[in-house]
Amino acid sequence: MKKKFVAIAAAATLVMAALAGCGSANTTTESSAAATSTEAASTEAASTEAASTEAASTEAASTEEAGTEAASTEETSSEAAAAEIPADLSGTVSMAGSTSMEKLANALAESFMAAYPGVTVTAEFTGSGAGIEAVTAGSVDIGNASRNLTDDEKAAGIMENIVAIDGIAVVADTANEVAGLTADQLASIYKGEITNWSEVGGADQPIVVVGREAGSGTRSAFEELLAIEDQCAYANELDSTGAVMAKVASTPGAIGYVSLDVLDDTVKTLAIDEVEPTVENIKGGSYALSRPFVMATNGEISEQSEAVQAIFTYLASDEGKALVESVGLITVD
Repeated sequence: MKKKFVAIAAAATLVMAALAGCGSANTTTESSAAATSTEAASTEAASTEAASTEAASTEAASTEEAGTEAASTEETSSEAAAAEIPADLSGTVSMAGSTSMEKLANALAESFMAAYPGVTVTAEFTGSGAGIEAVTAGSVDIGNASRNLTDDEKAAGIMENIVAIDGIAVVADTANEVAGLTADQLASIYKGEITNWSEVGGADQPIVVVGREAGSGTRSAFEELLAIEDQCAYANELDSTGAVMAKVASTPGAIGYVSLDVLDDTVKTLAIDEVEPTVENIKGGSYALSRPFVMATNGEISEQSEAVQAIFTYLASDEGKALVESVGLITVD
């Protein structure tokens, strides 16, 4: 009986051992599968990350290459423009005309002669009308005008070469309380219909109307933009932009108009239709009083002397555009 019991117990032990072995095998298999799955996921994640990194690197490289190419193109264009002017260029260039263009003309002459010592550039400031007459008569190479050319001037073969855009600022003496005017109010003041600052929100003070002389490009542009040609009632008609600035600055109740590039703190600038005369507003088209600066030639630029052609090539270059902006004007492109 005792032997039988021992045999049964041994059999039971074998069965339990077998069962335990099955459980271990299953556990090992499950762990291996989990490990394999984790490894696969890690491999996939690593692969995705590598692909993403590669794509980002490719995109960055592409962007950098495009930027470099654009910069290179712009630099090449600028160099090409400069290369069109021979370093040993010689000759003379004479200009006459608009007093409003004095800063631009003087800066251009100085900069150009520094770059090309063999060329002499001279400028006289006689007014736009006189400048166009001089280039028409052949007494100067370039006639400077701070206005568009008339149909008659164009018909005579004079070419309208616009080199910059200027704003016309309306100024008053610094004690004036008025911050701005509407275009209609401004026109009415210059036509003599509004004669006291109290009529436009200011002090009870007579308005002294200051402007430029007949033949001035600034005057022509100002009157044309406001549609008041030959209707103005001027108290003072002065022969230069500087004279207008000085008169307005020293005269209580005065109002005048000047080129944007000559503004300083001796006068107060008035907004027109609530828009200030700034480069940004002129570029954006919101400021009403702007006009072209024209360097007129008798015939096409290509028909002029090598030195005159070089002046226009220079103005079209990056250096020339920077010069235009340095005197407070706006480039044409």
